[in-house]
Amino acid sequence: MSRASAPGTGIGPPFIHSCRVYWEDTDAGGVVYHASYIRFLERARTEWLRSLGVAQLELREREDLLFAVCGMQIDFLAPARLDDALSVSVLVTRARLASMVFMQQVCCGERVLVQATVRAACLTASTFRSRPLPAWLLQRIHSLDKAQ
Repeated sequence: MSRASAPGTGIGPPFIHSCRVYWEDTDAGGVVYHASYIRFLERARTEWLRSLGVAQLELREREDLLFAVCGMQIDFLAPARLDDALSVSVLVTRARLASMVFMQQVCCGERVLVQATVRAACLTASTFRSRPLPAWLLQRIHSLDKAQ
């Protein structure tokens, strides 16, 4: 999913979350530490859910549901540095019965720094067993295609 990716490769338009690089995100070399990118990606997915009107705490308390990352392919293409303004994109490429697949990028301006494919499983919070996504949530996700 490059900045110039063709439409129709995901469900709905990409969601963009903005953030900035702080000292806590960098390593001794002054560039963003690799694990920090995983935090940036998760925060963007959380804000994507919020943009759908879904809070993860409410999902846990009301639906006994949580999401767990069960797979990730990540490519580090270029470094981010202290004080860089980043945009982190989220594009759902698949929403299945009990899981979702996201394509994500971390960009600085037009430069793609990180590309990731993230697979998240839907789990029953109290047992950590796989469960279906609620029908209302799947419907909300698939309605993004109609909103384009």
